[in-house]
Formats: sequence, structure tokens, C-alpha cells
Amino acid sequence: MLFYSFFKTLVGQSVTVELKNDLSVTGTLVSVDQFLNIKLDNIRVENEEDCPHMMSVKNCFIRGSVVRYVRLPVAAVDTALLQDAARRETQQSTTSGRAA
Repeated sequence: MLFYSFFKTLVGQSVTVELKNDLSVTGTLVSVDQFLNIKLDNIRVENEEDCPHMMSVKNCFIRGSVVRYVRLPVAAVDTALLQDAARRETQQSTTSGRAA
């Protein structure tokens, strides 16, 4: 859930999604769900020569299972906040694991 919550804060920002088939798509993040399915608007393909059929596509839906990487704007990443959230999530899972 940590990544889902984090990606929700990036809605409206420009991100680059690299797919497992080596296609990289840059666009404005419109939405993301709990499976990390991603919807992008105003997309641009990085290697237009390799995928000329993608030139006419303006928005897309990317299934989370085909994503290799998501490149984020540096200014959008608050590493201290992410580390703190990860620590809290780990503590909650170990605490609930002991109670069972």
C-alpha cells in the first residue's frame, strides 16, 4: 500500500514509464490504482522510430504487471517521508505478526 499511496500524490505530474517490452512512455499521470495500473495523458514515446504507430496515441492505460520502472521527477520524491512511512509499515506488520 505504500507505493500506491505514494503514486497517488504524483497525480498531475509528468512521469516516464518503462515497460517490460523496452517501450518508454512519458506523460502526465492521471490515475493509479492499488494494482499500480497507470493512466497517462499527453503521452510521448521516447523511441519514436521504434514505435511509429504510437505517434498518434494521446493517452494510455498501462497494466501494472507490464511495468518495469517508473521514473519520477526528482523534486516530487521526499525520501525522508518515504523512509518514515516504510519504517511505520514495517513496524505495523511485525507488531500484527506477533499478536497472531
